[in-house]
Amino acid sequence: MTAVNNSVRNTARLIGAGLRALLVLTVVCGVIYPLVVTGVAQAAFPGKANGSEVSYQGKVVGSSLLGQRYDKGKDKNGNPVPDLKFFQPRPSAGLGSNRTNGVNTQYDLQISGASNLGATNTELVKAVKERKQWVSETYGIPESKVPADAVTSSGSGLDPDISPEYAQVQTATVAKENHLPIATVEKLVAHHTDGRTLGFMGEPRVNVLELNIALKELVRSAGEG
Repeated sequence: MTAVNNSVRNTARLIGAGLRALLVLTVVCGVIYPLVVTGVAQAAFPGKANGSEVSYQGKVVGSSLLGQRYDKGKDKNGNPVPDLKFFQPRPSAGLGSNRTNGVNTQYDLQISGASNLGATNTELVKAVKERKQWVSETYGIPESKVPADAVTSSGSGLDPDISPEYAQVQTATVAKENHLPIATVEKLVAHHTDGRTLGFMGEPRVNVLELNIALKELVRSAGEG
């Protein structure tokens, strides 16, 4: 009987120790640590900690880390119609949506990822050809001059940047649509072109959201003048 009692007491002691450890770890790792990390992030990097939000006229209009579309409505088939007053992003064609079993072409933030289509995939080849034709006809350049990022999506499908070459392709049309001198819009693009990170990583890029906000300010200033 004594051996049984000792076994019960030992088991109870072990269970109690386990529960105390669980409680302590829950408080430390689940409450204190997240609060400390969040507090440090908010104090040292508030912008990045809150999602790198971009505001315009007191309203959050997006994130500098995420791409978005700039459309003026939909056509008779329900497809979005790009608003050529604004610089357009690169295509978004990531993972298929669980809701529609289609392809993410709308910068759906819940569906991030590559399409996983190979270079010889007939669907990808067809899509690239169609995009290249659209860019060529819309901006009046030969298909051979269409930049790669104008017809292909990024690995995430949510890339907020385009190449300086694709921005330059759109410059004349954007200037015409907004009744601005081409040279003025070209300077705007140059001003918003970022070089390689640390001088050697990545490629030069233009953040489309920030460029379009600067464009809206330019158009507003020109209207007021």
